[in-house]
Amino acid sequence: MIKNIREISNPILRSVIAGIFLGSLVTIPAALAVQLAKSPKDSNVESNSKLAVYTSLASTVIGSVVGLGAGKRKDDRERLSDDTLANDSVEVELSNNGWTDWRKFIVMRKVKESDGITSFYLHPEDNGAIPDFSPGQFLTLKLDIPGQLKPIIRTYSLSDYDLSLMNYRLSIKREPAPANLDVSPGIASNFMHDSIQEDSIIWVKPPAGKFVLDVYSSKPAVLISNGVGITPMIAMAKAVARLNPLRQIWFLHGARDGNAHAFREEVNALGASHSNLHIIYCYSRPAATDTGKYHHQGYVDSALIQNIVVPEMQKLCGSTEADYFLCGSPSFMDTLRNGLRTWGVPDRNVLFESFAKAMPKAAKSVQDITTSTSNAQEVVFSKSGQTHTWNPADGTLLDFAEANGLRPEYSCRAGVCGTCMCKISEGEVEYQESPSASVESGSVLICISQPKTARVVLDL
Repeated sequence: MIKNIREISNPILRSVIAGIFLGSLVTIPAALAVQLAKSPKDSNVESNSKLAVYTSLASTVIGSVVGLGAGKRKDDRERLSDDTLANDSVEVELSNNGWTDWRKFIVMRKVKESDGITSFYLHPEDNGAIPDFSPGQFLTLKLDIPGQLKPIIRTYSLSDYDLSLMNYRLSIKREPAPANLDVSPGIASNFMHDSIQEDSIIWVKPPAGKFVLDVYSSKPAVLISNGVGITPMIAMAKAVARLNPLRQIWFLHGARDGNAHAFREEVNALGASHSNLHIIYCYSRPAATDTGKYHHQGYVDSALIQNIVVPEMQKLCGSTEADYFLCGSPSFMDTLRNGLRTWGVPDRNVLFESFAKAMPKAAKSVQDITTSTSNAQEVVFSKSGQTHTWNPADGTLLDFAEANGLRPEYSCRAGVCGTCMCKISEGEVEYQESPSASVESGSVLICISQPKTARVVLDL
């Protein structure tokens, strides 16, 4: 009962209920004691009755104060949690319980979710506690893959949200070789599917990432995904359903057909138990056996949102203002972002995440390359004892380092995960796009940056 009282967010209500609760605990035995003490010859009955009344009143007052104080401590913890979101170094120290680097995890379960997606349930080998995470965050894995010169590092979104946190769940899509391109299939994803089994050991870094949903916001949220982009959306939907069930959430997902649609039954079960979760599935090429399993044929796009989601949102919420979360293939998200912007949704209300490498810029002309050569800049890799001349045609600093025989750690090559971050002791860089990952002071992300000054010294 005391634990339930402390969970009440309204301080006045919490104080009143705590006072009544503690007052009742004292009043009932006090009244019984007075009753048993009654006697025709007892002259102290009246004074005993007054003492019981005063004791009950005092207990009620004390209970109210204690209830308010307990809640205040809880409110302070919540405010601290909110404040640390703006300070990444503090956030790591507090939320990750001192875990900041690689840690061994055991694969407890391996579950096939669809034709191309498999889930891996990870538990720490040391059986120690694992920190909570914000829905939408990811884990970074280090994989020792035979035939590779160094460990392969990849990031995958957490795909579940459980209040009794015992395991992390990652749901990984097997990445085939792109059609009509001489490119190998995904090294890490295929290794996970083919070689990682139950009881395998994987090195893991703590949850990270800024693509997160504020669970306790009252603003409606529209979660939009396709393919394996569904994974962070499940975590978001589950977190809201369990911690803020009155909030209106729209869950839109696109898949090729039923065989490619992961977690359909899991999301449907969540929707069946939470009436404020509104689910829409779109199949681009549904099979005959998919009848009744999806809502629309085609793709999730801005027209679908305008014609179906917005009228329902207006009816239920009295407004069409919402936060939009996008995760999926780059072309899918680009189309949606452009559509939402054209429709009038402010960019600040649209959050997205993609681990895909940015598209290369158009090839430079001979004149451009000649001009850029005259503006060549010096890059020093201090740990390796190498100094080289960089030109714009050389691409990012990560590309340049690899071209000169270095093998720095990286994963997303899109400024999302922060794996490639390294110290810069001299000079400045400029980013091709704003990094999503947190960048420590005195460090840079080399996957999306180029030299800005005539000389740059990197700790590589």
